[in-house]
Amino acid sequence: MHRFNDQYPVEIREKMKGGTGSVRFEHIWKKNSNEEMHSGCRQFSRLTLAPGCSVGVHTHQGEEEIYYILSGHVRTLDNGEWIELGPGDATICRSGEEHAMECVGPEPCVYLAAVIVY
Repeated sequence: MHRFNDQYPVEIREKMKGGTGSVRFEHIWKKNSNEEMHSGCRQFSRLTLAPGCSVGVHTHQGEEEIYYILSGHVRTLDNGEWIELGPGDATICRSGEEHAMECVGPEPCVYLAAVIVY
């Protein structure tokens, strides 16, 4: 099974998890009624945050989320500590932990996100 770059289903989420602005999802693969993925991964997407946009603070339970920054810069809350990430950096939020993201700088932040269920 394959999918070309221009074939990813796009979803826009406004004020995600209480954040600001909108988040653009390009769903590379996700667990849905088409059963694209058969593993414990429920989402593998490319996300775009415009400058000043954010994903609000939230906690994961029974799953973990991994971010890998492709371009741009974000500030991310990792269990109470804000750190800045840029291209090539990654972060993981494990079950029971909380995190948030905010695009900083003049360009959008584009990153890969995978949500893996235990």
